[in-house]
Amino acid sequence: MTVEDILQAVETILQDKPLASIQYFVLSQSWLGKTYGEMAEESGYRDNYIKEVGSELWQDLSIALGKKITKKNLHLALKKYLQDEIGDRENQSQQEFSEESNLEMVSPDSFSASKIEFPSGPVPLGSPLYINRPPLEELVCNEILYPGCLIRIKAPRKTGKSSLLNRMIAYAREQGYQIVYLDFQEADQDVFASLDKFLRWFCVNVSRQLNLLPCLDDFWDTEMGSKVSCKIYFEAYILQYIDNSPLVLALNEVHRVFEHPNIAQDFLPMLRFWHEQAKQDQIWQKLRMVVVHTTEIYIPLKLNQSPFNVGITITLPPLTLNQVQNLALSYGLNCAADSEEAKHLAPLQAMVGGHPYLVSLALYHLCQEEMTLEVLLETASTPVGIYSQHLRELLSLLQKDPKLMSAMQQVITTDEKVELDAIAAYKLESMGLVKLNGNQAHVMCELYRLYFSQQLGKHSG
Repeated sequence: MTVEDILQAVETILQDKPLASIQYFVLSQSWLGKTYGEMAEESGYRDNYIKEVGSELWQDLSIALGKKITKKNLHLALKKYLQDEIGDRENQSQQEFSEESNLEMVSPDSFSASKIEFPSGPVPLGSPLYINRPPLEELVCNEILYPGCLIRIKAPRKTGKSSLLNRMIAYAREQGYQIVYLDFQEADQDVFASLDKFLRWFCVNVSRQLNLLPCLDDFWDTEMGSKVSCKIYFEAYILQYIDNSPLVLALNEVHRVFEHPNIAQDFLPMLRFWHEQAKQDQIWQKLRMVVVHTTEIYIPLKLNQSPFNVGITITLPPLTLNQVQNLALSYGLNCAADSEEAKHLAPLQAMVGGHPYLVSLALYHLCQEEMTLEVLLETASTPVGIYSQHLRELLSLLQKDPKLMSAMQQVITTDEKVELDAIAAYKLESMGLVKLNGNQAHVMCELYRLYFSQQLGKHSG
């Protein structure tokens, strides 16, 4: 049974009591066998709060089903319910949710391989090539409805952050919300010269996207400082002069700020303070923030200042074999027509670790009938393989930073996890080259191990 089956089943059971986003999260993670402690660490909520949410959820389910439901017997109870009631509801429920929240899936029959574009950038809204990763889409779309919310989306490059963000923004627009989207990669280097210059750039951009005349000098006061001036500008101008609809502030590529400690150590705590203001000040409840970045922050912040241990955290997992199969169907590949045939896709998923972009690139080439899957995998890490350009780009980035090169060499020379310098570890994670557990790293997938073993071996020789 998939997590989506479970969410749908519980919604049906508790039809007169809709689930909040945190309940979705606790339910899905409980189904996956996570402890309350692990949930608290991933979501940023306190342990006790997660336990309270779980306890209330099991109580509601117990009342609705007329039998005692606990975290331990959840699997047995819901599997029995699904066998009795659900049947083939999964596809139907997926379609219904997609229509409601603009996370639509299109029938593979509605397009041909010749119309499929080469994988590059975010997957367009309405594209059949977007694969939902339950419960992520439901979580972000539910959470954005909460006044003053703070959502963090974290994942390495090319794993679907912007595609998910765009769908959440589309959903927010459907609710009548106003949207401000800032991509920090677009900021000139001199914007980061000082906190004052950065926050003025920030406020001017927000104003212009809301069709408000920037009038910073009316609110900026050097005596009070840049952070307070920025707060007053939002409080007394931005949030006052927009209409009563909520404002979604979507901040993409925020890791760019991490590279500038003089900015990060003030800007990030400021976002947390704004989020906390919403608990006591109604004007700040209009603001909902979404922070998107590739890696953990490597600027030390006090726990009570970090915006990354409040709100809700979304980490994008790799594609499962079932999701790879669904994507292959969307590409029109017959090899995914049934579960037996789909097993042939397992070596691909294993080779690239379920990395969405790398999977899509392979399926694109397969649907063009340029080569067989066997040839594709045999040549994957070589200069004539389909990943050669992607791999060369990563190698070029490593070659510009000897410390990163050295760190990557440590990772690929052993099957064990390697303890790395924190900044090197986070930068490699940001590039998608490693998975981290604290500062301990291991290579993200077999493709990268094969390629970098060859290339860095040459380099060291």
